[in-house]
Amino acid sequence: MSKASPIRVLLAADEPQTRAVLAALLTLEEGIDVVAQAGHGDQIVEAVRRHRPDVAVLDAEPPGRDGLTTATRIAGRCAVVALTSFGRPGYLRRAMAAGVAGFLGKDASADELATAIRRVAGGGRYLDTELAVASMTTADSPLTDHERDALRLAGGGATITRIAVELHVSEAIAHGLISSATTKLNAQGHHEAVRTARRQGWL
Repeated sequence: MSKASPIRVLLAADEPQTRAVLAALLTLEEGIDVVAQAGHGDQIVEAVRRHRPDVAVLDAEPPGRDGLTTATRIAGRCAVVALTSFGRPGYLRRAMAAGVAGFLGKDASADELATAIRRVAGGGRYLDTELAVASMTTADSPLTDHERDALRLAGGGATITRIAVELHVSEAIAHGLISSATTKLNAQGHHEAVRTARRQGWL
Protein backbone atom coordinates (compact mmCIF):
# COMPACT_ATOMS: atom_id res chain seq x y z
CA MET A 1 0.00 0.00 0.00
CA SER A 2 1.55 3.28 -1.11
CA LYS A 3 2.10 6.05 1.38
CA ALA A 4 -0.17 9.08 0.95
CA SER A 5 1.47 12.20 -0.44
CA PRO A 6 2.10 14.94 2.13
CA ILE A 7 -0.23 17.93 2.23
CA ARG A 8 1.46 20.82 0.44
CA VAL A 9 1.14 24.02 2.48
CA LEU A 10 1.81 27.68 1.70
CA LEU A 11 2.36 29.98 4.71
CA ALA A 12 1.43 33.61 4.13
CA ALA A 13 1.96 36.40 6.67
CA ASP A 14 3.53 39.86 6.61
CA GLU A 15 6.02 39.07 9.38
CA PRO A 16 8.91 36.79 8.28
CA GLN A 17 9.40 35.74 11.90
CA THR A 18 5.78 34.59 12.14
CA ARG A 19 6.14 32.56 8.96
CA ALA A 20 9.39 31.01 10.21
CA VAL A 21 7.85 29.95 13.52
CA LEU A 22 4.81 28.42 11.83
CA ALA A 23 7.01 26.63 9.30
CA ALA A 24 9.20 25.19 12.05
CA LEU A 25 6.18 23.92 13.98
CA LEU A 26 4.43 22.43 10.97
CA THR A 27 7.60 20.71 9.80
CA LEU A 28 7.29 18.52 12.89
CA GLU A 29 3.80 17.40 11.86
CA GLU A 30 3.60 14.13 9.96
CA GLY A 31 2.12 14.35 6.47
CA ILE A 32 2.47 18.13 6.14
CA ASP A 33 5.04 19.74 3.85
CA VAL A 34 5.57 23.52 3.84
CA VAL A 35 6.40 24.13 0.18
CA ALA A 36 6.45 27.94 0.15
CA GLN A 37 6.18 31.12 2.18
CA ALA A 38 4.89 34.52 1.04
CA GLY A 39 4.27 38.00 2.36
CA HIS A 40 1.01 39.46 1.15
CA GLY A 41 -1.28 40.23 -1.75
CA ASP A 42 0.22 39.54 -5.16
CA GLN A 43 3.10 37.59 -3.57
CA ILE A 44 0.58 35.09 -2.21
CA VAL A 45 -1.32 34.80 -5.48
CA GLU A 46 1.93 34.25 -7.38
CA ALA A 47 3.15 31.68 -4.82
CA VAL A 48 -0.11 29.74 -5.17
CA ARG A 49 0.26 29.76 -8.95
CA ARG A 50 3.89 28.67 -8.84
CA HIS A 51 3.87 26.08 -6.04
CA ARG A 52 0.30 24.74 -6.31
CA PRO A 53 -0.25 24.13 -2.58
CA ASP A 54 -3.13 22.04 -1.32
CA VAL A 55 -3.70 24.49 1.54
CA ALA A 56 -2.78 28.15 2.07
CA VAL A 57 -2.55 29.42 5.65
CA LEU A 58 -2.84 33.19 5.67
CA ASP A 59 -3.20 36.16 7.97
CA ALA A 60 -6.79 37.36 7.62
CA GLU A 61 -5.94 40.83 8.90
CA PRO A 62 -2.44 41.96 7.96
CA PRO A 63 -1.58 45.55 9.03
CA GLY A 64 -2.99 48.10 6.59
CA ARG A 65 -4.41 45.46 4.26
CA ASP A 66 -7.51 43.35 3.78
CA GLY A 67 -6.28 39.77 3.93
CA LEU A 68 -9.69 38.39 3.01
CA THR A 69 -9.45 40.06 -0.39
CA THR A 70 -6.45 37.86 -1.06
CA ALA A 71 -8.34 34.85 0.31
CA THR A 72 -11.06 35.47 -2.25
CA ARG A 73 -8.50 35.50 -5.07
CA ILE A 74 -6.96 32.14 -4.16
CA ALA A 75 -9.92 30.23 -2.69
CA GLY A 76 -10.67 28.58 -6.02
CA ARG A 77 -7.09 27.31 -6.41
CA CYS A 78 -6.49 25.73 -3.00
CA ALA A 79 -8.14 25.35 0.38
CA VAL A 80 -7.63 28.37 2.66
CA VAL A 81 -7.12 28.52 6.42
CA ALA A 82 -7.39 32.07 7.78
CA LEU A 83 -5.81 33.22 11.04
CA THR A 84 -7.30 36.12 12.98
CA SER A 85 -7.36 37.64 16.46
CA PHE A 86 -9.95 36.69 19.03
CA GLY A 87 -12.50 39.39 19.70
CA ARG A 88 -12.96 40.02 15.96
CA PRO A 89 -15.87 37.64 15.28
CA GLY A 90 -17.13 39.65 12.32
CA TYR A 91 -14.22 38.22 10.36
CA LEU A 92 -15.71 34.74 10.57
CA ARG A 93 -18.69 35.62 8.43
CA ARG A 94 -16.59 37.59 5.99
CA ALA A 95 -14.07 34.76 5.76
CA MET A 96 -16.74 32.19 4.99
CA ALA A 97 -18.16 34.49 2.31
CA ALA A 98 -14.65 34.78 0.86
CA GLY A 99 -14.42 31.01 0.46
CA VAL A 100 -12.23 30.30 3.48
CA ALA A 101 -12.59 26.68 4.62
CA GLY A 102 -10.69 26.92 7.91
CA PHE A 103 -10.80 29.71 10.45
CA LEU A 104 -8.95 29.89 13.76
CA GLY A 105 -7.23 32.29 16.14
CA LYS A 106 -3.67 33.47 15.73
CA ASP A 107 -2.82 31.98 19.10
CA ALA A 108 -3.95 28.50 18.06
CA SER A 109 -1.55 25.67 18.88
CA ALA A 110 0.48 23.88 16.23
CA ASP A 111 -1.65 20.78 16.79
CA GLU A 112 -4.86 22.71 16.17
CA LEU A 113 -3.44 24.35 13.05
CA ALA A 114 -2.32 20.97 11.76
CA THR A 115 -5.78 19.56 12.43
CA ALA A 116 -7.36 22.45 10.50
CA ILE A 117 -4.97 21.91 7.60
CA ARG A 118 -5.76 18.20 7.41
CA ARG A 119 -9.49 18.84 7.64
CA VAL A 120 -9.66 21.40 4.84
CA ALA A 121 -7.21 19.44 2.68
CA GLY A 122 -9.73 16.60 2.81
CA GLY A 123 -12.51 18.87 1.61
CA GLY A 124 -13.98 19.71 5.00
CA ARG A 125 -14.25 22.85 7.12
CA TYR A 126 -12.64 23.83 10.40
CA LEU A 127 -14.10 26.58 12.57
CA ASP A 128 -12.59 27.64 15.87
CA THR A 129 -15.23 27.01 18.54
CA GLU A 130 -14.78 30.29 20.42
CA LEU A 131 -14.91 32.35 17.25
CA ALA A 132 -17.97 30.47 16.00
CA VAL A 133 -19.83 31.08 19.28
CA ALA A 134 -18.82 34.76 19.31
CA SER A 135 -20.02 35.15 15.74
CA MET A 136 -23.48 33.85 16.61
CA THR A 137 -23.80 36.37 19.43
CA THR A 138 -22.51 39.37 17.50
CA ALA A 139 -24.77 41.70 15.53
CA ASP A 140 -24.50 41.84 11.78
CA SER A 141 -22.67 44.79 10.30
CA PRO A 142 -25.00 47.71 9.58
CA LEU A 143 -22.73 48.83 6.73
CA THR A 144 -23.41 48.23 3.07
CA ASP A 145 -20.59 46.80 0.96
CA HIS A 146 -19.85 50.23 -0.52
CA GLU A 147 -19.88 51.91 2.89
CA ARG A 148 -17.49 49.29 4.26
CA ASP A 149 -15.14 49.67 1.29
CA ALA A 150 -15.19 53.46 1.58
CA LEU A 151 -14.50 53.32 5.31
CA ARG A 152 -11.70 50.79 4.82
CA LEU A 153 -10.04 53.07 2.27
CA ALA A 154 -10.48 56.08 4.54
CA GLY A 155 -8.91 54.09 7.37
CA GLY A 156 -5.90 53.51 5.15
CA GLY A 157 -5.48 57.26 4.64
CA ALA A 158 -7.19 57.63 1.28
CA THR A 159 -8.66 61.01 0.38
CA ILE A 160 -12.24 61.44 -0.85
CA THR A 161 -10.85 61.82 -4.36
CA ARG A 162 -8.94 58.54 -4.06
CA ILE A 163 -11.94 56.76 -2.58
CA ALA A 164 -14.09 57.96 -5.47
CA VAL A 165 -11.55 56.64 -7.98
CA GLU A 166 -11.19 53.27 -6.23
CA LEU A 167 -14.95 52.74 -5.97
CA HIS A 168 -15.71 54.21 -9.40
CA VAL A 169 -18.16 56.77 -8.01
CA SER A 170 -18.32 60.55 -7.85
CA GLU A 171 -16.66 62.45 -5.00
CA ALA A 172 -20.10 63.45 -3.74
CA ILE A 173 -21.15 59.81 -3.49
CA ALA A 174 -17.84 58.88 -1.85
CA HIS A 175 -18.35 61.59 0.74
CA GLY A 176 -21.91 60.38 1.27
CA LEU A 177 -20.75 56.82 1.87
CA ILE A 178 -18.31 57.94 4.56
CA SER A 179 -20.93 60.16 6.15
CA SER A 180 -23.55 57.39 6.12
CA ALA A 181 -21.15 54.85 7.63
CA THR A 182 -20.15 57.32 10.34
CA THR A 183 -23.78 57.99 11.22
CA LYS A 184 -24.69 54.29 11.34
CA LEU A 185 -21.83 53.62 13.76
CA ASN A 186 -22.78 56.58 15.97
CA ALA A 187 -19.29 57.96 15.55
CA GLN A 188 -18.12 61.57 15.87
CA GLY A 189 -16.04 61.32 12.72
CA HIS A 190 -14.71 58.82 10.22
CA HIS A 191 -11.63 58.06 12.34
CA GLU A 192 -13.84 56.90 15.21
CA ALA A 193 -16.06 55.03 12.73
CA VAL A 194 -13.04 53.14 11.41
CA ARG A 195 -11.96 52.19 14.94
CA THR A 196 -15.46 50.98 15.81
CA ALA A 197 -15.82 48.95 12.63
CA ARG A 198 -12.41 47.34 13.09
CA ARG A 199 -13.15 46.50 16.71
CA GLN A 200 -16.32 44.71 15.61
CA GLY A 201 -14.54 42.90 12.78
CA TRP A 202 -16.62 44.65 10.12
CA LEU A 203 -13.60 45.99 8.20
